[in-house]
Amino acid sequence: MRKTFINLSILVPIILLSACDSNEVSENSTPANTEEKAAVQTTDQQQVAAPVESETRAESESKVEPEIMAAAPALSGEALYTSDKAPDSMLYDKPQKVIDGVWSAIGATAPARYENSGHNNNLSFVITTEGVLVVNAGGSYLLAEALHTEIKKITDQPVKYVVLENGQGHAMLGSGYWKEQGATVIAHKDAAHEIEEKSLDILEQQKEVLKDKADGTKVVMPDETFEDKKIIEMGGERIELLNLGPAHSPGDIIVWLPQKQLVISGDMAFHQRMLPLFEETDTAAWIESWDNFAALDAKYVIPGHGEPTDMAEVTRYTKDYLVFLREKVGAVLEDGGSLLEAYEIDQSDFMHLPTAEFLSKRNAGQVFQSMEFE
Repeated sequence: MRKTFINLSILVPIILLSACDSNEVSENSTPANTEEKAAVQTTDQQQVAAPVESETRAESESKVEPEIMAAAPALSGEALYTSDKAPDSMLYDKPQKVIDGVWSAIGATAPARYENSGHNNNLSFVITTEGVLVVNAGGSYLLAEALHTEIKKITDQPVKYVVLENGQGHAMLGSGYWKEQGATVIAHKDAAHEIEEKSLDILEQQKEVLKDKADGTKVVMPDETFEDKKIIEMGGERIELLNLGPAHSPGDIIVWLPQKQLVISGDMAFHQRMLPLFEETDTAAWIESWDNFAALDAKYVIPGHGEPTDMAEVTRYTKDYLVFLREKVGAVLEDGGSLLEAYEIDQSDFMHLPTAEFLSKRNAGQVFQSMEFE
């Protein structure tokens, strides 16, 4: 196909958005003027489970597995950037029980900031009678330590494995803490390559954001890597670490618990924030990988960001969004349109998602530039 040339000054806003830690939106993108801070409003009906601190260990282990319920409304405006649901902890929010044996500390849907301590992804864990498996090491040494503190309030079992959903900072920078505790850190081979190539820059960017909250954080490599699949049998639980094909970033994996019909999807699936597309993201391949993901027929989904949900919800905001964007960009290309016209694609059905105001045009531009040469 033809190559489109454009005045580079038009691209400055998009380039600025790309220059941020762990491929997240920069904290400098926070709206300068907003209305009065929005209150964080949740109800018992909107939560998957009650707060951990309100129940004893015996009570939490005896509960009947709940259905995934409607998630709390996504934060917006200044509250998106300044809220903190667990002010007595480095965690943005403390772990909540999803179903028996599976918990998740839900991170902020905003980019990493000092206020949320870099906890802007989900830190999940699976408890068995022989040990605990944690998904994501956390974005710093102290954040990993804070998660471990909460895990020890729930179970006496040791953390034996820490699985990295990919090589991004908020997935891997806490690995040093977990290695000190004797846990085995596992990642996909492509994620390990990302860590080897990019982690020092990511660490420096994280230190700029977190300041003293980054104390003790250093880069360490995973203990084990795999390509397509790794099976862990622990305490009667079968835990499958799967690479289902290209998705959001190199080395993306999911954690599938077939006996529980629950998937910890990592960045394969999004729903409470707009998914970001990077230069290396292959949207056509991600859509193909989605078929492998859907074939699991999961009942419960813990995404990389946002509250636990179900397959219908993540399909709407991941696969359907990717299909929509490719169809719209394809129409622009078919009509001989330019990159500027791609930026103007109407994405109003998705603009209520946190970070959409920063990512929508960038995403359209990324798809345009990749589809030109397909």
